[in-house]
Amino acid sequence: MEAELAALAASGATALVGHMVEESWTQVRGRVARFFGRRGGAEPPLEGELDESREDLLAARDAEDVEAAADVEAQWRARMRRTLRADPAAADELRSLLAELERDTGTIPGREVHNTITGDVHGPVVQGRTFHGLTFHTGAPGTAFGGAASEPPR
Repeated sequence: MEAELAALAASGATALVGHMVEESWTQVRGRVARFFGRRGGAEPPLEGELDESREDLLAARDAEDVEAAADVEAQWRARMRRTLRADPAAADELRSLLAELERDTGTIPGREVHNTITGDVHGPVVQGRTFHGLTFHTGAPGTAFGGAASEPPR
């Protein structure tokens, strides 16, 4: 059970930190403050702490300081883990909160993918998540996508 709570705390911290840099932050901050507030913490000071963490995270990202950004996430992961240990009922509430946040934004924050293609490309390139029924007609060998023969770049 401890491993499951640790994984849930890590997921919660990752989602929280990911939302700190999103437009949805104000709404998420209130939800997270209420989650912790129901466990004996006062919401207004927690909202201030959340905002301080956001400022630290934004500064770390601007400075490309990966360690400082990781520290912010580690802080919230530890806090969530302590909360889950102290109140086992919090696990279900945190799972629900994470599902709501994912449903509301349609994404999992902090999970950006950046793809780069370099070199000679002699056929279609598809980058995405889920594809169905794709068909490519690239033409005869030695031609670029069914057009005239192409020459290599100089």
